[in-house]
Amino acid sequence: MRFGPPAQFARRPDGRNLAFQVVGDAGLDLVFLFGWPTHLGLLWEHPSFSRFLDRLASFSRLIVFDRLGNGLSDRGPADQTFEDAMDDVGLVLDAAGSRRAAFFGCHIGGRLALLFAATYPERTSAVVTFASHPATLPDEDYPWGSTPEGRASLLADLKAGPLDPTGLLPGVAPRDAADPAFRHWWRMFYQSATTPPEAYDMIASFGPVDIRRLLGSVRVPTLLLHRSGDQWANVQASRYMAERLPDARLVELPGDDHFPFLGDQDAVVALTQEFLTGTMPVIDPDRMLATVLFTDIVDSTRLATELGDRRWHRVLEAHHGAVRANLARFRGREVKTTGDGFLATFDGPARAIRAAHAIRAELAEHGLQIRVGLHTGEVELLGHDIGGIAVHIAARVLSQAGAGEVLCSRTVKDLVAGAGFGFTDRGTHRLKGVADSWQLYAVELAER
Repeated sequence: MRFGPPAQFARRPDGRNLAFQVVGDAGLDLVFLFGWPTHLGLLWEHPSFSRFLDRLASFSRLIVFDRLGNGLSDRGPADQTFEDAMDDVGLVLDAAGSRRAAFFGCHIGGRLALLFAATYPERTSAVVTFASHPATLPDEDYPWGSTPEGRASLLADLKAGPLDPTGLLPGVAPRDAADPAFRHWWRMFYQSATTPPEAYDMIASFGPVDIRRLLGSVRVPTLLLHRSGDQWANVQASRYMAERLPDARLVELPGDDHFPFLGDQDAVVALTQEFLTGTMPVIDPDRMLATVLFTDIVDSTRLATELGDRRWHRVLEAHHGAVRANLARFRGREVKTTGDGFLATFDGPARAIRAAHAIRAELAEHGLQIRVGLHTGEVELLGHDIGGIAVHIAARVLSQAGAGEVLCSRTVKDLVAGAGFGFTDRGTHRLKGVADSWQLYAVELAER
């Protein structure tokens, strides 16, 4: 039996702990995101899994960690968003002393890796996805994935009590599903890694997150690996991503195993090693994914006229102070003021929404009413300023907002799915100077 390295712990700002391990000492930092529940004390006990991780560690400094609510990390429903999960990745990187890393993301771990790469290109050298997908639920443009009925049934089953995880094996590990030793390990591993409330929390929070509209913002080299006969994740999902990622290579492998450590893992490791250890120039990023926030004061011209220059100046000072305090509180970055408003960016849409509502509430105490426009997309870094179509879209979203309203694009709504916010459909709009029609939503803090 192979025993894994000792676990280390990174403390989150809320005091909860994340368990992680570091294996190997090569020059490349590589983060492994399994995308399923994990338990660092047990994953090394299966010979195929431990061999797979050891082989990744042979050409990297491999970083493996248990998500909050899994394995050796602090347990209980985590009530996490994808944004929180990205924060935890950054926290583990810091604790492991890693400034920049590549990612190997399986299943939904690939989705997290791609979103992290788009948001933090300076911390990401490359991404490898395995049997991954950009969205869980299908629609007309993306007909692969779980049906809403199937997902609802799974959540209902988890609410009812423990499930036998070996029922998943015919789909994820068809060749090993009947092996008694593998079934025993998988049952112990899965049931130790997560409880039904923890599994319910992860599926409810992470499942609805949809990154399809942001694939074009992933500027790091990406290798998509997918077995053509995978029954759990359709290979069409990786083909879809390969067509939309700017720097992607798709390799379809024979076989039907969903897990990378089963089947022909030699091919998976060889392709990964070749992709990650080639010469890749480090280029300072000039583009990144961000949530753009615009604010302005409702009826500012009328107020300035009524108050006069001196009193209006004091009102603006109070306004600027309130906005800046809440930008700092929610990790926003002030780009510039726009006279009676602000342009700011956030590295996550949920933080931007919370900041917008905090700003709105505080300014209401000063007798000021504002409106806010939000959009998530790729921005150009122009020194201290930003540019690009995402900035234009956010400005046009602001122009559609009513007095006191926080209005966002559908992209923002899709990214915070499962976070508990309340959305009211404001219809489809043609935004001046922007192609296509855009569905907009008013968002409120109706959190669970």
